[in-house]
Amino acid sequence: MVLIRPALKAFPSTRDFMSLDINPVVPQGRQQIQSYGDKRFRISAEVFKGSVIVFPEETQTWSVTDLSELGIDALAPVTRQADDIDILLIGCGPRFCAVPRDLRADIKAVGMVLEWMDTGAACRTFNVLVAEERRVCAALIAVD
Repeated sequence: MVLIRPALKAFPSTRDFMSLDINPVVPQGRQQIQSYGDKRFRISAEVFKGSVIVFPEETQTWSVTDLSELGIDALAPVTRQADDIDILLIGCGPRFCAVPRDLRADIKAVGMVLEWMDTGAACRTFNVLVAEERRVCAALIAVD
């Protein structure tokens, strides 16, 4: 006796013949943002409370908690390393909003390109750029 099963699908599942890993390969020693929210970040298995500045090889706490505190002076830890950074991502909080007046020009004057986005988008973008070995830094305002 032969048991014949009705075909459930016309094509085999991709699980039947292919393994797909969509996680980027992060070079050893590079920071990777694993989670954010509840006013904290988990970066390379370490938890940071409050806002942070994430460089490719280290993370620092950052005193900025609100856009009203953000200006070129608040970004001093970043501007001191401007020769090593091409792209500065700023995560402006839970929702996208306008860049503070003059900040883009101030960042350009020290030799970096400013990419302004909400904090979640900045976290994801940082991970992609680090995996591509780009010279990037992210200043991230903590979100709930």
